[in-house]
Amino acid sequence: MNYQKFRNRLIEEAEEGYREFALKGTITERPLLGVRIPKCRIIAKEVLEGEFDGKIITGEVNKKDAEKIRTENARDFLVNEPTAFEEVMVRGFVISGLRYPEMIKELYKFIPLIDNWAVCDCFTASIRKNVKKNRAEYLNEIDKMLKSLDEFETRVALVSLLDHYIEPDYLQVVFDRINEISLCLSDGPGELSVERAKGKTEGERKRKVMAWDAYYVKMAVAWLISVCFAKFPEQTSIFFSHLSLPVWTYNKSITKTCESYRVDKDLKAELKKMKR
Repeated sequence: MNYQKFRNRLIEEAEEGYREFALKGTITERPLLGVRIPKCRIIAKEVLEGEFDGKIITGEVNKKDAEKIRTENARDFLVNEPTAFEEVMVRGFVISGLRYPEMIKELYKFIPLIDNWAVCDCFTASIRKNVKKNRAEYLNEIDKMLKSLDEFETRVALVSLLDHYIEPDYLQVVFDRINEISLCLSDGPGELSVERAKGKTEGERKRKVMAWDAYYVKMAVAWLISVCFAKFPEQTSIFFSHLSLPVWTYNKSITKTCESYRVDKDLKAELKKMKR
């Protein structure tokens, strides 16, 4: 594949106005070009279909051979080292377009490249079809990731639960995983592994933050609980009343829930009284 051609495509789609907007909410150590997420998804599809001097999928190719070509195109793409934020974003979408066994193989190579919430959360949302077909198997991967000490590996696990498992058959599973991680979290808001000094654009990786003290892990726990409240208020109220969480994450869970338009105002009022 012609990786420079791919990079040129990203540059063509970059918007300075969008870049300035994205920089306000995203801290990454990589240069941010300003390519919108829907465009990144389209470019990922082009990678898989061989648009950057890869193997082209024609209308004459059967389904099995087309899948093989997409996998080969993905492998040729993934051997390249990403530089910009959008290169990592596209990489995640390419991996999500692979068949489940290949996706899992690439998942653990991809996670170390994640240094921000946006890439993490867009990736976990994009693997919906693969997870839906392989829920029990992927839950094993979630459990592996939750046991890691890595900041974004743990967040991938938590946001995966949020995106793909908050439903009747898996609600207790989600509660059990929240219980498990709640026993490990430190108090306070936690730390950022990548920080941006005043007046700077790109961030700088300061340290490796352990998952239990990472800001983005604690925010993921709070977000996960808030979505449980939105979808299953009665069951989550009972669960939350017995949940042992550090004060900061506990209060942030209530705040995130009260920010949701899907949560009843009476429940919000009760939760606000429970703040510590």
